[in-house]
Amino acid sequence: MAGTSKGEHRIGLLNGIAAYGMWGLVPLFWPLLKPAGAMEILAHRMVWSLVFVAVALLVVRRWAWAGELLRQPRRLGLIAVAAAVITVNWGVYIWAVNSGHVVEASLGYFINPLMTIALGVLLLKERLRPVQWAAVGVGFAAVIVLTVGYGQPPWISLCLAVSFATYGLVKKKVGLGGVESLAAETAIQFLPALAYLIWLSTHDDLTFATEGPGHAALLASTGIVTALPLVCFGAAAIRVPLSTLGLLQYLAPVFQFLLGILYFHEAMPPERWAGFALVWLALILLTADAMRSAHRARVVAMSRPTDPAAAAVDAVDV
Repeated sequence: MAGTSKGEHRIGLLNGIAAYGMWGLVPLFWPLLKPAGAMEILAHRMVWSLVFVAVALLVVRRWAWAGELLRQPRRLGLIAVAAAVITVNWGVYIWAVNSGHVVEASLGYFINPLMTIALGVLLLKERLRPVQWAAVGVGFAAVIVLTVGYGQPPWISLCLAVSFATYGLVKKKVGLGGVESLAAETAIQFLPALAYLIWLSTHDDLTFATEGPGHAALLASTGIVTALPLVCFGAAAIRVPLSTLGLLQYLAPVFQFLLGILYFHEAMPPERWAGFALVWLALILLTADAMRSAHRARVVAMSRPTDPAAAAVDAVDV
């Protein structure tokens, strides 16, 4: 049994690395889609993502959730909100990469955990531990330093962080699996995206049919590029602890940051290094605090009595 558990954990870990690795290396993909503009790429991503996940769900015959969702207007409304904010996130990210702002885009995903905490405080009235407050303060200082470094607030980073943190918050309330959620969101995005592509075609601005079959195949593969990491992430999420996934999530922005500097040769003057260093310090504080809290929770769980009567008393106390 232990061997099976270790094997499952290993599979989960590999899937997690694959998911965050693909998300981290995706800046290499978007430039391949030129001369298509960011908006056309975004529209293709919406259309082909729905096609891909629909085929996948047909193969596994997993459609029961759709009927339940259609009978729940509140959840449908949340799915529409999720579709809207992820549209903003995807569009800004594609534009940022193809406009030479890979490093600034990576910063958005570095500060995403800090933005998630901020939304929890502002919207859910969550209480923070002292270390979490310190991390948020350091993160705010980092934004100030980066504002000085860029000559303006890092709008790309902030937009990506806010949109993705909001997306995560909404998805948590919806409670759908990754592939199912993507199917529902892209179903909402599909008609506007398709209408935009048709409009481009009527104005002779659609590159899908004018740049050769290779270009068309790359645009169609945006569905796979979007869905495949989600499939791997789903496989990881059920096999490895949340604390492990929390550490793995930093792989994506690390890869993006390294690509921005080493491959795309983007500038990193000293003030930007200082800003990133502050962000990394904030993340170190957050990670250390999360690991300490998880350790305490395990110790408390192990120290609880296993006697049924004592457990009943604990349940009443709770």
